[in-house]
This record gives sequence, C-alpha cells and structure tokens, in this order.
Amino acid sequence: MRNLSKSKLIAFRQCSKRLWLEVHRPDLREDSAATQAGFKVGNTVGDIARQLYDPAGTGVLLDAQRDGFDTVFKRSAELLAFAQPIFEAGFVANGALAFADVMLPDEQDGKRIWRMVEVKSSTGVKDYHRDDTAIQSFIARNAGVPLASIALAHIDSDFIYPGEENYLGLLKECDLTPEAFGRDEEVREWIAAAHQIVAKEAEPEIGTGEQCGSPFACGFFDYCQSQEPQAEHPVYWLPSIRANVLKEHIAGHPALDLRDTPDDLLNELQQRVKAHTLSGETYFNAAGAAAALKAYSLPAYFLDFETIQFAVPIWKGTRPYQMIPFQFSLHTLDESGKLDSQAFLDISGNDPSRAFAESLVAVCGNSGPIFVYNAGFEGARIKELAERFPEFAPGLLAIKARLVDLHPITKTNYYHPSQHGSWSIKAVLPAVAPDLSYEALEGVRHGGMAMEAYLEAIHPDTSPERKAEIEQQLLAYCGLDTFAMVRLWQFLAGRNDLQF
Repeated sequence: MRNLSKSKLIAFRQCSKRLWLEVHRPDLREDSAATQAGFKVGNTVGDIARQLYDPAGTGVLLDAQRDGFDTVFKRSAELLAFAQPIFEAGFVANGALAFADVMLPDEQDGKRIWRMVEVKSSTGVKDYHRDDTAIQSFIARNAGVPLASIALAHIDSDFIYPGEENYLGLLKECDLTPEAFGRDEEVREWIAAAHQIVAKEAEPEIGTGEQCGSPFACGFFDYCQSQEPQAEHPVYWLPSIRANVLKEHIAGHPALDLRDTPDDLLNELQQRVKAHTLSGETYFNAAGAAAALKAYSLPAYFLDFETIQFAVPIWKGTRPYQMIPFQFSLHTLDESGKLDSQAFLDISGNDPSRAFAESLVAVCGNSGPIFVYNAGFEGARIKELAERFPEFAPGLLAIKARLVDLHPITKTNYYHPSQHGSWSIKAVLPAVAPDLSYEALEGVRHGGMAMEAYLEAIHPDTSPERKAEIEQQLLAYCGLDTFAMVRLWQFLAGRNDLQF
C-alpha cells in the first residue's frame, strides 16, 4: 500500500475524483497561471520563514526531491535527537506521509519536545488550513514525534516593511493545538477513505461543480468538463450568480442551458443576458447611455493603472499584498476633439510609487471628467498614494473626486451576445470596436501577463534588450486599455462626429 501525502489527502477533502486523478492520471492536470504563481509565492514565504525561525542559521533544511523520501524520513528521525530547527522534516505513519515546514525544539520536564509550525502565504487561517494541521500533527505523532504543539503562521497584512531585509513581524502565529490534536479519528477516517478511492480501478463518477474551485482551482477541471455534455449556451454565462435558489437549481441540473433556465429564478440583468444571448440580438439603450454621459463635457481624460503586489514586500514602507501602481496610461480628449496620450512606466526595480503619484498629478489637469473602467480599483490606489505621500495628497484626492466609472454605465445600457455575460473591457471591446484587438498585441495581452512582464523587467538578470522589449509591450497594452475606453465612450455617447 502506498503512503498518501498530505496534499493528496487535502485533494481528497476537496473531491475524491481529484484524488484519483492525482494518483492515476497526473498527466491530465493543467494548473492555471494563477495556481503556478501561488506556488512561487509559497516558496518565497517559506524562504523568509526559515530566516525568521532560524536567525542563527543553525537549522537543517531537508530536500526529499533531491535526496529521496526514505532518506529524508530516516534523517528526520535522526535529527529529532538534536536541538536545532528542522525545515521540511518528513514523517510517515498509518498509510500517510507529511513534510513539516518548521520543527522547533523545546524542553519539558527534562525531555526534548517539538513544536511544529505550518507556514502559509495567506493573510489568515482558512478552513482547509485546519484540516492541514490536523493531518500534519496526526502523522507526526503517530510516527513517534514528541509533538507538544502545532501552530499556523500566516502573513500579517498590517506588517509594514521597514527595509534592510528586516521581516520580523511578517508572520503571525495562530495556535491550533487543541483543535488539531482533537481530530485524530477524523484524520484516520480520511486516510482510510482516501485509500479506498485510490484502490478503485476507475475514476469516481463526479460531475463538475462548486468543489472544482473551492478551496483551490482544480487542475483537472478542463478534463472533467470535457467528459460532460456541453450546453450550447452555458448557464455560467449568467452574471452574478449569487441567489441560493439559482445556485441550487444549477447544481441539480448538470450541463444546464440558458434556454432551460426558468426566468423566475433570474434577476432583471440575468434575464436580459439570457434573452439577448438566445436571440443573438444586441441590447443597446442608446438614449440611456447618452443621458448618463451628457453631464460630462470635454476635456475628458481616460485613465488606467497597472499594479504589482508582493506577499513579501520588497520596498520600504509597503505592506504584504499591497497593490503598488507601476504604470498608467492617459488619453486626453480636448474641446476640439483632438486626442492625445501620455504614459508613465517605471521598470527600474525601485519603488515606483512616488514618481507615479507626482506624474499622475502633473498630467491630469485641473478639471474635466476622468473616465476609468473600475473606479473602485483606481480610486483605492489613488487614496493609498495620498496617504503615503501627503505632499501630493491634495492633487491626488482631487483626481479621485473626478473619476467617472464607465463600467456601470456600460453594464446598464449595453450587452452583446459575444460578451458571454461579462462586461470586462476585453469582452465589450470586440463588439463595440471590432477593429481593435488585444490578441494582436505582442507579449502582454491581459493584466496577469502585465504583472509577469513587470517582474521579468525588474529582475537583475534581465538583459537591457529584453527589458526594452518588455517596456514597449507594457506601454502598448496599457495604452490599448485607455484607447479602448475612448472608443467605448464615443460609442455610448453617440459621438460619431469624432474621428480617431
């Protein structure tokens, strides 16, 4: 009988079919870019945790991938006889195995005991973390480890990086000992049930559902979905599926098509999406859109930000996961109908915040609407910059007060069947301005790619030639975002007299 890892048991807790596929068909797994980015973040936080829990550098880091599982299990048992921190110690018992992020020695009544710390890159304790610690503690104690306590260390979102590689205070511990130790029978049952699933010759017959994305996005989703009948007009094209009665109806009717979804379960916007998707006709309340924009005269500005965030801050004065703007694009339409554009982009690797704020104040003028496509996002970033740099606060807050959100105006007055229930600028643009395309861009075509490109640009190993290439790609991408807003505004306002 094979030993199941903690990650396999957590997969079982999410979906037994996922566990079976993890073991028997790992080749079908396709992790998203976001999932892969999450793995990298976890590794970064783990590196910092080792520094924090072993400031003297006396600890031992084990590597099962390099040395083999059996070697690490044996070495871990040997190291328990000594008083030094152990990282990635491995234990096996009762048909399961686990690797502990941090093992810290202590003493009680003259005997050595151990404290286990599981390190997570989240900013709080999640339900599946509690399962995680229950499994870890169960395996370790059944492997003979004199484990006295177990805690979960997560990122403290209030931590402000003081600089100089000082990350003391980045992690906050939550003791889960009583809860974790009290779930032994549950864990024992999970292990037994998981082994029964793995022993099956065929994968469990489980359809796609909410479990596919909770608590993790499953890398087998595309495979599982491909095995199911596909609706011509999938119900997930409906926007904002929040009502419990609608959720229950969808869960009870796999491959549900919009045409078979009862209208009385849908709100007004969902009914509109359904009706126009099935008819193939565009919904456009031209008078309503024009009226919503009539109050905003020229000159007008069209603004978009690109941001980056780090679980482990790299710039002094910033917090974990704080969204730091490193780029903006601004299109300006004056009273005569002349369109101009300006941009800011800092790929030096230094904190771009101050220069970003100063440049933004300089180019946004003193009056006129500033159109954005998510006022909550840009507004929050501007407010944060004002708090960080009081000298620019009056100008920044004045800009924030002038923001006008095109998103709700568009959502209220326009829908094309090709949007498939989305009002993102990338979903709306092909319908409103088919001559423009994000797919035609090189290198950077969406926000996730912009973040990846930025990280590559600021990496010290990136060549000047590649850095220059990335710079042009970022400028083109963000510039299209704001020009797309110009064209959308023109369409909604009915300003066919303007030519761009």
